[in-house]
Amino acid sequence: MNFLALGFFTGLSLIFAIGAQNIFVMEQGLKKQYIFIVCLICSISDLILIFFGIFLFEYFKVFFTQIVELIFNILLFIFLLYFIYNKIISLYKISYLNFGSEILSLKNIIIKTLGFTYLNPHVYSDTVFFLGNFSKNLLINNKILFGIGAAIASFLFFFSLGYLAKFFSNYLIDSKTWKTINFFIIIFMTVLSSYVFLDIIDLV
Repeated sequence: MNFLALGFFTGLSLIFAIGAQNIFVMEQGLKKQYIFIVCLICSISDLILIFFGIFLFEYFKVFFTQIVELIFNILLFIFLLYFIYNKIISLYKISYLNFGSEILSLKNIIIKTLGFTYLNPHVYSDTVFFLGNFSKNLLINNKILFGIGAAIASFLFFFSLGYLAKFFSNYLIDSKTWKTINFFIIIFMTVLSSYVFLDIIDLV
C-alpha cells in the first residue's frame, strides 16, 4: 500500500469530525473573518503534532518488548472502538453553529485558534497517540511518507472547510451531509481496527 495515501486517508478520517475546532473554522468561514490565518494555524499545528507523535514512537521503539507492543496495540484498539462509537453516536446528533456578529481582532483570532487547537485533548489522542502508534512498525522512510500524507490531509481539510463554508454555508451546515461523511469514516476506521485486532492476536 502507498504509505503516503495511507497517511492521507487515515489522517482525513481522524480529522473529519464535528468538534469544537472544526466548528470554529466553519464559523470563521461563514463569517468571512481571517479564514486563511485560522486554516494555516490549524494545519501547521497538525503537521507539528503528527511528526512529534511519529518520531516519539520511533525513539521509544528501542524500549518496546512484545508485552509493551501488545499493551500499546490493545490501547490503540480500545481507542479505535471508542472513536467508532462516538462516530455512531454522532449520526444521531445535530451540531449547531453560532452565527454571531462579533468581529474579533487578528490577535484574538490567533489566540482563540491556538486555544481550540492545543487545549483540545482530542488533537493529542488523534495526532500524537493514534498516528504515532499506528505508524510505529513502519520503516523510517515510510513513516515520513505516512506523516506527510496525514499532514496533507490536514491542510486540505482545514482550507477546504474554511473556504467551502464561505461559499457554500447552507450545504456545509446540513446535518445530513455530516452524517453521510461520518458513515464512511465509521466503515474505514472499522477496517483499520480489524488490522490492529489481528496484530493483537499475533502477539498473544
